[in-house]
Amino acid sequence: MTEAAHAGRSRVLSFWLSIALTMAVSVIGGLATAHSVDSWYAGLNKPSFNPPNWVFAPVWTMLYILMAIAAWRIYLGPESRSRRAALALYGVQLALNLGWSLIFFGLRSPFPALLELALLLIIIVGTAILFWRLDRPAGLLLVPYALWSTFAFALNLEIWRLNPLR
Repeated sequence: MTEAAHAGRSRVLSFWLSIALTMAVSVIGGLATAHSVDSWYAGLNKPSFNPPNWVFAPVWTMLYILMAIAAWRIYLGPESRSRRAALALYGVQLALNLGWSLIFFGLRSPFPALLELALLLIIIVGTAILFWRLDRPAGLLLVPYALWSTFAFALNLEIWRLNPLR
C-alpha cells in the first residue's frame, strides 16, 4: 500500500471512529432518557417554550454529527500541545454531555442536572474556542451545540423552577 493510500485509509478510519465515539455517547444517553420520557418527564410541569418530544432526537443527532466532524478535523491537524488539549477538553464535554442525561433523566434530578449543565456550557465554549484557534470550521461546527445547550439550560432551569418538589 502506498503512503498516500495509507493516509487516505487512516483519514476515513479516524472519521468513522470519531462518529462512533460521539454516537456511542448519544446512544447511552438516549437509553437513560428513554426510561423517563413517557413516565416521569411526561408528568412534569414544563414552560411554554418546551418543544415537542419528537424534536429532540433529530436535533441531537445532527449536533452529535457536527461535534464528531469538528473533533475529527482537530484530530487531523498537526500534533501539538494545543491539539491534545482541545481533544482532551472535547472528551470532557462528551462525558459531561452524557452525565447530564444520566442525572436529569436517569436520576430524575433537575437541579443537580442544571448545575452539571452550567459546567458543561463552560466546557463547550472552551472547547469551541480551542477548536477555533486550531481550525476555524471545527470551532464553527460547535456553535449550534453551544446554542442548543444554552436553550437546554433555560429549559432545565424552568423545569426545575416549575417542579420544586421533584
